[in-house]
Amino acid sequence: LVEQFKNNPGFDQNIVSLLEMQGVPFTGCGAIGLVLCKHKGISKKILGYHGIHVPNFVVIPRGRRIARLKVPKFPILVKPVKDEASYGISQASFVETEEQFRERVAFIHENHDADVIAEEYIEGRELYVSIMGNVRLSVFPIRELLFREVPPNEPKIATYRAKWDEEYRKRWGLQNQFADGLDPALVAQIEETCKRIYRLLTIDGYARIDLRLTAENKLYFIEANPNPHLAADEDFAQAAEKAGLPYPRLIDRIMRLGMKTLRD
Repeated sequence: LVEQFKNNPGFDQNIVSLLEMQGVPFTGCGAIGLVLCKHKGISKKILGYHGIHVPNFVVIPRGRRIARLKVPKFPILVKPVKDEASYGISQASFVETEEQFRERVAFIHENHDADVIAEEYIEGRELYVSIMGNVRLSVFPIRELLFREVPPNEPKIATYRAKWDEEYRKRWGLQNQFADGLDPALVAQIEETCKRIYRLLTIDGYARIDLRLTAENKLYFIEANPNPHLAADEDFAQAAEKAGLPYPRLIDRIMRLGMKTLRD
């Protein structure tokens, strides 16, 4: 497992490529899957082509003139196209006007030195689906991020602070738990959709798929996270334990998957 090289998380796929060329076993996702998932625009293009619902979006590279936005329609989320762990995402990422859009794009270009993805804001439940496997896939129980104290008229966004700032989470009643009230048929549909996503993006090892579920039960892909956070109190490990895979066995299984020669 490689999270970063020289304090840069953007090089993980390069290290994995080297290990693949040398035939050295490693845990987690292969290089192609890491590359496809890292770029949120590419992953959405692939999945949209294959009939999976994705938000309307546009990518604005650094150095490109910020043109008047035609698609998607406001409100939208503006965020770095490649950064992980919600880095670069805040309440200011939610924009409703052309002026806010231009300001936020310029902010990310200048302060994060990153290209931007601007995508349609999808109102709905924030679901996290954990998957493990190379060829035969296991889907663990669905987790959900709840926004208990966020006013109904405010956007519900998994910002950087929403994920990593405990005081912020307490103030706004943010809580990760197992998703309640999902019809079994809908759960089966979500699981099959996530397996398709996993395979279409050539993920192996283990990953978490982030989704939005609307009030009409329409499912939208938000992003795929190969090699998600593995702390025992995080969503992936909690979902695995709920599925009957306690933490020591989870780590053992990840290592065994990494030792397998067949990864695709």
